Amino acid sequence: MTIDEQLAYLTKGAVDVVRRDELRKKLARAAAAATPLVVKVGFDPTAPDLHLGHTVLIRKMKHFQDLGHRVIFLIGDFTGLIGDPTGRSKTRPPLTREEIDANAETYRTQVFKLLDPATTVVEFNSRWLGALGSEGWIRLAARYNVAQMLERRDFKQRYEQGKPIALHEFLYPLGQGYDSVHLKADVELGGTDQLFNLNVGRDLMPGYGLEPQVVLTTPLLEGLDGAEKMSKSLNNYVGVSDAPGEMFGKLMSISDALMWKYYLLLTDCSEADIAAMQRQIAARELHPKTAKQNLAERIVADFHSADEAARARDDFDRRFSKGEIEAGGVEERAIHVPADGIALAKVLAECGLAASASDASRKVQQGGVRIDGEKVSDPRLRIARGAAPFLLQVGRRAVRVVPAGV
Repeated sequence: MTIDEQLAYLTKGAVDVVRRDELRKKLARAAAAATPLVVKVGFDPTAPDLHLGHTVLIRKMKHFQDLGHRVIFLIGDFTGLIGDPTGRSKTRPPLTREEIDANAETYRTQVFKLLDPATTVVEFNSRWLGALGSEGWIRLAARYNVAQMLERRDFKQRYEQGKPIALHEFLYPLGQGYDSVHLKADVELGGTDQLFNLNVGRDLMPGYGLEPQVVLTTPLLEGLDGAEKMSKSLNNYVGVSDAPGEMFGKLMSISDALMWKYYLLLTDCSEADIAAMQRQIAARELHPKTAKQNLAERIVADFHSADEAARARDDFDRRFSKGEIEAGGVEERAIHVPADGIALAKVLAECGLAASASDASRKVQQGGVRIDGEKVSDPRLRIARGAAPFLLQVGRRAVRVVPAGV
C-alpha cells in the first residue's frame, strides 16, 4: 500500500485521530526505515467475556498488525486495581487480584480469534507500574495538575455536583499515560470514551524526551436494538463465544440501516466496497436480506470458521424457507407496501396478529413479536418496499407476509 492507502485503511471508521498528519509522518518514517510502529492498546480485565462491541477496537489492532506493525495487547492488571473512572458517577470498587487474573486469561483466549497470536505482544502493566515505588509515583504525579484532571468530564461533573472523587482515581490516567512512556508507543488506540486518558499519554511523553503518541479512537457500537450501546446488561449483544447459529440469527435481527455500520466496524470491507453494495441495493441488484446474510456469514467465519458460518447460513435459510413454512400450515398474506414503506404495527393489524396499531406497538414493546424467528424491539420499525417475504410471529401465531410486488 502507498502511505495514503495505509492511512485510509487504518483510519477507516475512526472517530478521533490526534493527529492525522503525525500518523502520516510516522507511517512514512516506518516505511523508509523498515521499522514497525509500536501500537499500544490497553484492556482492564473487568469482565470475562467479550462481545462484538469490544471487537471494533480489536479489529483496528488487526489492521495495524496486517501492515506489519508491532501491536501490544496490554492487560492493565495494575490499573485494574485502581479502577477506571471513565463514565462513573461514583468511585469504582477495585477488583481483587484473583478476579483480575481470571479475567485476563479469558481475554487473552478470546482476542486471538482476530489477532495473530504469533506476532501479538502481550504485556501486563504491573511489571513497570508496580516497580515505580512511592518515589516514582510522586514524581509522576508531579507532572500533572488538578486543573488538568478536572478537564475530564466525569471528574468535573462529580466535582460540581459535590460528589466525592477519591484521590487514587487521579492515578488511573497517570498510570495509563506512563504505560505509553514505558512502551515508547507510537500510537495508542481506544474507544471514544477513553479520549482523555489517551491524551494524558500524549501530554506526558515529551517530558520524558519522547515524541507524543498518535491517538486514534473507535466508536462505540450500537447493539441489536440499534439504540443503546452494545451491552450484556441490556441483552442487545452478540457474544464472541456465541455458537455459530446463535450468532448468525442475532445478526440477522439488526435493522438494514445498522447493517452498514456493522459492515464498516466489524469487517475488513473497504468504504468503497460498502458504498458499492449500497448502490447495488438502490438499483435493486442486491437484496438487503442477502447483504445482511453476507455480513452475518463473514462475522461468524471470523470467530468460528468458514464452514461453520456457511452451515449457520444454510440452517437459517432452511428454518425460514417458504417450503418449510407452508409445510407447517402457516397462512400467507400479501400486503401492499407504499413507496416510503409501511409500519410494522400496521402489518400486524392487517394480518390479524394485533387488534390495532397501538395494540401492535404494545406487543412489540412487550417482546412478543418476532420476524424470521428474531425478536423485534423497535415499535417504529418500517417494512421497506421490495422487502423479502418474512415470517411474522406473535406468540404462537404466525403469518408468512409477502410484500406486494415481490
